[in-house]
Amino acid sequence: MLAAITALVIIMADQALKLAATGALMDAPGRKIMVIDRFFYLTLVHNRGAAFGIFPRQNLLFIILSILTISLLLIFYRRLFSRGHLPQISAGLILGGAVGNLIDRFRFDHVVDFLDFQFGSYHWPAFNLADSAICIGVALLIGVVLFGKEKSIKETQ
Repeated sequence: MLAAITALVIIMADQALKLAATGALMDAPGRKIMVIDRFFYLTLVHNRGAAFGIFPRQNLLFIILSILTISLLLIFYRRLFSRGHLPQISAGLILGGAVGNLIDRFRFDHVVDFLDFQFGSYHWPAFNLADSAICIGVALLIGVVLFGKEKSIKETQ
């Protein structure tokens, strides 16, 4: 249940932020709007590839991979995420992020990215809330797998 709630919150927040960013930045695609000088900008990017725009114009492939990832998480949910709250939250973050970006791919044939960070001459490619949720969820899951103590199913009931 915690995973479902987390996923729904991420999906709704991601789609709301993408809608707001698209509305605010529609007249300026690719142009940086400064939020924090020399650090954080809003930049509308239509990402037709994977992370950071790699493998452009492979939308069908990424739709299939997203559906496969979501399916595997759902299939292995009880086995992987019955160890407590943190694994459930990580599953919700991954599911919510994957579904958020999948919605974009179906609706627009691209993913809407708009968060743009730069530090000196170093520039991180634009991303969105769904991308952040996936990364945080995967990092949490790795931490749980590597450092968490596994509970038996009897202990979780």
